[in-house]
Amino acid sequence: MNYRNLGKTGIKVSPYALGTMMLGAVGNPDHDDGIRIIHKALDAGINFIDTADFYSQGESEQIVGKALQGRRDQVVLTTKAHLPMGNDPNQQGNSRRWLTQALDDSLRRLQTDYIDVYMVHRPSPETDIEETLSALTDLMRAGKIRAIGTSTFPASQIVEAQWTADRHHLAKVRVEQPSYSILNRSIEREVLPICEQYGLGVMVWSPLHMGMLTGRVRRSQQTDATRATRLPHFYGNAQKLDAVEQLVSLAQEAGVPLTHLAMAFTIAHPAVTAANLGPRTQLQLDDLLAGSQFELSDDLLDRIDAIVAPGTDVGPLHAPYETPAMNQPSLRRRPATARSAA
Repeated sequence: MNYRNLGKTGIKVSPYALGTMMLGAVGNPDHDDGIRIIHKALDAGINFIDTADFYSQGESEQIVGKALQGRRDQVVLTTKAHLPMGNDPNQQGNSRRWLTQALDDSLRRLQTDYIDVYMVHRPSPETDIEETLSALTDLMRAGKIRAIGTSTFPASQIVEAQWTADRHHLAKVRVEQPSYSILNRSIEREVLPICEQYGLGVMVWSPLHMGMLTGRVRRSQQTDATRATRLPHFYGNAQKLDAVEQLVSLAQEAGVPLTHLAMAFTIAHPAVTAANLGPRTQLQLDDLLAGSQFELSDDLLDRIDAIVAPGTDVGPLHAPYETPAMNQPSLRRRPATARSAA
């Protein structure tokens, strides 16, 4: 592995990170097999492991914690908080109250006394960013976290976090984790340039676009991809399927599996530090690791641009962050009386 700088943290990480969302009840419930997957990734040179409290409601963290016994110092470990961890309305979000408790819970499950990058899993419009950064700064000073990260933050909120940290002399966000793939390129417009401007490390998730870029989801073909049966609107999107067919042909011409083409694309962008592998099985990990040395030529990158234009998305991703106004009509409509008065 050729290790890269994680933004301006001074930390060196592998260009492939091991994402562990599929380790646990939602993917692979076999803890021993999950541990073997993690060990295989570490033995291959991956030193960057990403998890979250929400993944299988803490089970993923437990598997990671078991796997890292005796190897913790070799690993740059990230975990995240924000998404619900129970029915209590305060067991979620970005408040000082919850982040402090959530971190202690994660440390216990991970069997460690510090997290290298602690991430806010999504924005929280109802929580002042100063409140969040102040809490995370105190957790850094307590030695529980080494750096602060965010996940799926719009460019405007990345900038606001930087300005807030400057104004109030708080620790800065050092890492952003957005979704990014050949089919999901919108972060090229603003998020990636902003991350470059502020020196943030970038670890991208879903580089295979939730399995669409494995070659297992094709037009007019049966698929064994489990998610495809649960999310027919996502996987049945005509534009995506058209793009996938063109990408399959391109990969065949290049003499590589589509997975290798897709992974190489994400880490070719100069603003991207690492891309998350999210294997459920050892065979899936083996396939992804086999492509770790493949690099895209300028000609291949140009041909990908011709299939999916830079800065565009081919159909929506299933789990994006949407501002409240996108989901609540009342936030984007003036009251009828106000409209008539105007």
